[in-house]
Amino acid sequence: MQSGISASQELVSEFNKLLADDSLFGLLVTIASESLTPVTTLPSTSTDFAQNLAQLEPHLQPTEALYVLLKRHPDAPRLIAVSYVPDSAKVRQKMLFASTRLTLVRELGSEHFRETIFATTAEELGPQGFAKHDRHAELEAPLTEEERTLGEVKRAEAEAGAGTGQREIHLSKNMNMPVATDALVALSEMGREQGKGLVMLKINPQSEVVELVPDSGTASSIPDLVSTISSTEPRFTFWRYKHTHQGTESSPILFFYTCPAAAGKSIKFRMMYPLMKRAVLAVAEGEAGLKVEKKFEVEEPDEITEETIMSDLHPQAEVKTAFRRPKRPGR
Repeated sequence: MQSGISASQELVSEFNKLLADDSLFGLLVTIASESLTPVTTLPSTSTDFAQNLAQLEPHLQPTEALYVLLKRHPDAPRLIAVSYVPDSAKVRQKMLFASTRLTLVRELGSEHFRETIFATTAEELGPQGFAKHDRHAELEAPLTEEERTLGEVKRAEAEAGAGTGQREIHLSKNMNMPVATDALVALSEMGREQGKGLVMLKINPQSEVVELVPDSGTASSIPDLVSTISSTEPRFTFWRYKHTHQGTESSPILFFYTCPAAAGKSIKFRMMYPLMKRAVLAVAEGEAGLKVEKKFEVEEPDEITEETIMSDLHPQAEVKTAFRRPKRPGR
């Protein structure tokens, strides 16, 4: 979904100042009068990124969305782009900021940004929040972004043409991931054990945005889950499985990627899902803070069974029998 909003000339001017002036730490941006406009710049009071974050704290309101552009790295690309969309913001504002977050980076020049981050609380943009985010970050292979992206496309095309069963494609974590804000909010709520225990995502083939499946309902058992997942379209499903095993209660988060044979759309549409799968997981774990216990990949939803899930969650210990010396002949 694209909002049609573009960067104002005032924003471009302030952004150029941010790039050129080492005394500036960050730039705050909002949406006003159908354009991306600057709010204020943040001064740099220290060479330490964590200490500079104190300049940001007074501007993070619990009901107002905001884009935050910060200098974090000593070498290019130096900037990170943060979409701060608190849970208490108005729904229209959430959707507007979601549909414009990629436009902001693209119009200011994606070459200036090392990564994009999504946050719903002010704490996530404090020193401890960034430390947690960094722990989720994965090491990159020593390839250029162009080389990595080209490699993923080639592998996906080969997979689609050959019809192989291997669906997982490894995407660069720096690759822009168009996820709708309501989907990110739902994942973030699940990570905090709030909201629903079931979050289901799909890809819009026209906009290529990962969207939240509306009215996906709830599931209190594995049969409930199976009946909820579409049997005609691919889905990414996150489910908190509350159950008891050998007298112990637990509620791990499980991830299911389903791609039914009946989803007979174009090759390009089917190819989007293996391309996006790893990136969706990276967003869920890195940006929304989910800890996914187990990941499952099947074609049809009815292949998801209690036996399969329980054997993965609680594998039975191998029983070893003691070696017995054979009896001597004649005894």
